[in-house]
Amino acid sequence: MLELYQKESCPFCQKVRAKMTELDLDYICRNVRDGSSKKEALLEKLGGKVQVPFLVDTDNEVAMYESEDIIKYLEEKYSS
Repeated sequence: MLELYQKESCPFCQKVRAKMTELDLDYICRNVRDGSSKKEALLEKLGGKVQVPFLVDTDNEVAMYESEDIIKYLEEKYSS
């Protein structure tokens, strides 16, 4: 299962969402809003910092930040 922690207004998150749509991937979108201490705390626990986009691929035990790294991973792992 893919989970994307993101903010709607973030251009880097938009790039990742566009790639996921292009690859026809199903994913759970976790919207993180500024000041949302619950999701920010979870994000920090999962990855070590409060930064978006953050991708979690539970099937492959992968968690990563940085839109370009995420896009590269998605292309390598999920493009047909």
